[in-house]
Amino acid sequence: MPNREEVIEKLKQQLDYTNQKLDELEVKAQQVSGEARKKYEEQIGHLREMSQPARDKLEAMKAAGESQWDSMSAEADKIYKALVHSFNYFKSQVK
Repeated sequence: MPNREEVIEKLKQQLDYTNQKLDELEVKAQQVSGEARKKYEEQIGHLREMSQPARDKLEAMKAAGESQWDSMSAEADKIYKALVHSFNYFKSQVK
């Protein structure tokens, strides 16, 4: 089982990667026009909003005591998986 620091670092890397990909999608959204652009921008905004709870949970995990660690780790994993699922769905629609 990974230790606390490994879990925190992995989550941070995953969130950074997701945000980087969202930045790339924003650039692609600028290349389309009209209704498609509006839809992309709305979806990207929604995904950015979804990433905030994951970032908040990451910060809380850094400060959490050992007694809180297991429940926070499991909750953070659920939040991140939901974000990744939504991101992958959106990405599949953009191509």
